[in-house]
Amino acid sequence: MPSLIVALFVFIHGAIHLCYLAPRPPATADGPIWPFTLDRSWVLSRADTPAEVRLIGLALTSVTFATFTLAAMSIAGVVPASLAAVALVLGAGSSIALLVLFFHPWLVLGLVIDIALLLALTVAEWSPTIG
Repeated sequence: MPSLIVALFVFIHGAIHLCYLAPRPPATADGPIWPFTLDRSWVLSRADTPAEVRLIGLALTSVTFATFTLAAMSIAGVVPASLAAVALVLGAGSSIALLVLFFHPWLVLGLVIDIALLLALTVAEWSPTIG
């Protein structure tokens, strides 16, 4: 049962990144700014074409969702458990890149989750086969 909870958490974390693909909700005068946007990047702001910046964001979003989904399936036992660590590292790495390139202060929790996953794998030597 704990493995299923971890798998669900990893899947949801990856799925939240799909918000970058969702259309921006209508802005209101007193409403918050939508944090999931590929229209602005503080790192890539000097790029000549916004289309290239958006393409980078779309690629990172796709890789992040796909690898976290694979990791969740591995943790749940749907695919071999040996894939979990590699998928988590790739997912966390692409997530960190996405969240840093298209930074918004509200998304710091995502960075904390990614770092925690990497620390669990490296420092705590967590593996889905040992719980």
